Amino acid sequence: MTRSVGQRTDPLTPPAPEYAHSIRLDGDIILGGLFPVHARGERGAPCGELKKEKGIHRLEAMLFAIDLINKDPDLLPNVTLGARILDTCSRDTYALEQSLTFVQALIERDSTDVRCASGEQPIFAKPDKIIGVIGAAASSVSIMVANILRLFKIPQISYASTAPELSDNTRYDFFSRVVPPDSYQAQAMLDIVTAMGWNYVSTLASEGNYGESGVEAFVQISRESGGVCIAQSLKIPREPRPGEFDKIILRLLETPNARAIVMFANEDDIRRVLDAAMRNNQTGHFLWVGSDSWGSKISPVVQQESVAEGAITILPKRASIEAFDRYFKSRSLSNNRRNVWFAEFWEENFGCKLGMHGKRPGSPKKCTGLEKVGRDSTYEQEGKVQFVMDAVYAMAHALHRMHRDLCLGYPGLCPRMSSIDGKELLGYIRNVSFNGSAKTLVVFNENGDAPGRYDIYQYQITNKSAEYRIIGHWTDQLHLNMNAMQWASGDAVVPVSVCSLPCQTGERKKVVKGVPCCWHCERCEGYHFQASEFTCQLCPYEQRPDQNRTGCQPIPIIKLEWHSPWAVVPVFIAILGILATTFVVVTFVRYNDTPIVRASGREMSYVLLTGIFLCYVITFPMIAAPGVAVCSFRRIFLGLGMCFSYAALLTKTNRIHRIFEQGKCSVAAPRFISPASQLVITFSLISVQLMGVFVWFVADPPHTVVDYGEQRTQDPENARGVLKCDISDLSLICSLGYSILLMVTCTVYAIKTRGVPETFNEAKPIGFTMYTTCIIWLAFIPIFFGTAQSAERMYIQTATLTVSLSLSASVSLGMLYMPKVYIIILHPEQNVPKRKRSFKAIVTAATMTNKLSQLASERPNGEVKTELCESVDNSTPSTKTTYVSYTNHAI
Repeated sequence: MTRSVGQRTDPLTPPAPEYAHSIRLDGDIILGGLFPVHARGERGAPCGELKKEKGIHRLEAMLFAIDLINKDPDLLPNVTLGARILDTCSRDTYALEQSLTFVQALIERDSTDVRCASGEQPIFAKPDKIIGVIGAAASSVSIMVANILRLFKIPQISYASTAPELSDNTRYDFFSRVVPPDSYQAQAMLDIVTAMGWNYVSTLASEGNYGESGVEAFVQISRESGGVCIAQSLKIPREPRPGEFDKIILRLLETPNARAIVMFANEDDIRRVLDAAMRNNQTGHFLWVGSDSWGSKISPVVQQESVAEGAITILPKRASIEAFDRYFKSRSLSNNRRNVWFAEFWEENFGCKLGMHGKRPGSPKKCTGLEKVGRDSTYEQEGKVQFVMDAVYAMAHALHRMHRDLCLGYPGLCPRMSSIDGKELLGYIRNVSFNGSAKTLVVFNENGDAPGRYDIYQYQITNKSAEYRIIGHWTDQLHLNMNAMQWASGDAVVPVSVCSLPCQTGERKKVVKGVPCCWHCERCEGYHFQASEFTCQLCPYEQRPDQNRTGCQPIPIIKLEWHSPWAVVPVFIAILGILATTFVVVTFVRYNDTPIVRASGREMSYVLLTGIFLCYVITFPMIAAPGVAVCSFRRIFLGLGMCFSYAALLTKTNRIHRIFEQGKCSVAAPRFISPASQLVITFSLISVQLMGVFVWFVADPPHTVVDYGEQRTQDPENARGVLKCDISDLSLICSLGYSILLMVTCTVYAIKTRGVPETFNEAKPIGFTMYTTCIIWLAFIPIFFGTAQSAERMYIQTATLTVSLSLSASVSLGMLYMPKVYIIILHPEQNVPKRKRSFKAIVTAATMTNKLSQLASERPNGEVKTELCESVDNSTPSTKTTYVSYTNHAI
């Protein structure tokens, strides 16, 4: 039996078309149904145009499911399900008014003030008692209806409402749903955005619970994950003004880098947003990510396929129910009179008019009633048909288990089920578990939510045909086929939607305050490396950044190589010096008893030549690779060669000075002028140097170090560690200081003995040697210490030191011994003994020569000669004057 009731009208509003608003099917148990048969009306009208798919398909799915259940002998046997189905007109306030029909049977009526004209008691038609409700579709409608149904303890199972707010079991405790909540959907959409590499997106929501709750869930989850930033969150008003969608597009363009737009909007708003984007020439700019309200629907993208190309949409996992297709295609005006809206659907679907009272007065075509769905019109099963049937079956399975427990095999409804307790039924609903119409498991959690299972679609245009293509799925985690994706113009490269491009290796992110997805890239400079995405750290002192500046690597260690120009020159000089010194020593040994060698003071000459030889030899340990042995040799011989040389020269000059100073006062020879005494004095001076080196060894044993500061250049690529002996500049000064002190003292004595005639002694050659040596070492000091900050410090200082030592030795060797070797080798006739004179005669002659030098500046030449002759006559008994060279006497 089918009954329809006329629609109420508001006297203050213009009259609306007369739509039937309910379907009633008799049965032992009556289920309520809420479906958006019509769209929201405009200009104050509650209902608008017919919704063929979202309205009629879903409504017929409920009727079809009830038919199947009533025919199933294993499900609610001997119990018939009935229905009371209402149209919500996609408006929450209107749906609330309609849903009052479901609670009428639970409200007691006061008839005391009602009297019939005959005086009899009035008879009221008993309303149907609704034990459960299937619906609604929109989350805003479900929230409004759930608030009143919970007051009367009527369970509700929705087939399409996904707002996260409905998961609150304290406020919506009688609400359940066979579709997953948007909190799952928001997580799935966030996973999609993350997989695309988009970290800067905008959100767009239709005003209402569905859109606002979905965006709120997405924003909250993205904030918790920290990987995605929201550029803008825009809202589409319920009643948008003209030009509102153009303003939304322009606002989205204020953040052009946020190309990805996450949308929780109804299909009407989606269509108008895409239209506005196309009007503003933004085809291909925006990357749409649509929720299940977009899904795989054709209506939002029709005639604006190009601007929707590449859109990624999400839809709860579903399957097409072939049995429903057969059922719906068999519906006609004659066999489907129970659906009071089917005639209107017929007109809309076939574009014709049914009689004079049809709803399409402008249609010239008249319906024949013989049209066939799917043959004379396009047909595609609406996506929520599966969930409508699952909702009805969930209610049926709960009633079946309740009947089994309460009636214990009683056929039909037993007395205990004549008045079904809603709270008890809710417990059975929450515990159902069965394979639904698509062979997927239907279960509910403690909040009445279904598990999250989604298919991921992309709207693609290929060969001028557009279609939604499945590119993945989400079940607790995302499974995405990136190779199946396609973007504008067939490009397979994923477009970007980021605030800032990724930094290159070796660069850190300097985040913009308040926007963690926006940053500036700063290169890790100097010796810093990229320690993390946001920080640069200084490498350890002995390391430098690698080529990519993502880590550190050891600084290369270098030393002075033998083939280096800084080593070749000192080594060449040293080799020549060693050969020359060896030649002199061999010559002196070969002619050891000749007058010139004997007159040179053989013992002191060998000591001096030993020192010269050591000055040349020190070049080799100074250039050799540092090691404990090499460092030990450097410490010992660095100052020892100079010490030998200048100790011997100091002893010689001191001896000369003492001789002629003594001669001014007495003809007696001074003490300690014998060769043995000279050797003792010389080695006493040398022992001071050796003692200092010994103390140095004990206080600080020799070892090698790697100096990373010497060649630590601003560019780490050029940085080098220098392997060297642990000898500081101070230690070097101390080691050479004693030798320099001997050198200065020797120079002072050379100056004091400069007046002694060169025909009598070696004072002048020694003086020239010392003057030249001082000049060499005065040049050494600024060169050595002035290059302390140079990157070539090791090479310059080592070369300077070794060359200075070699030059000092060469000066001594050249001035003191080369003339003697020249006479010994080339003029042996001059290497003959002279007549020896007594010490007194020699001193007297030298003294007179000194006086001659002094008087030369005071008297005429004749007077000086006369006085000198007189002095000589008085001091020497012999009448014959003989000049004896000092160099021919071992004084």
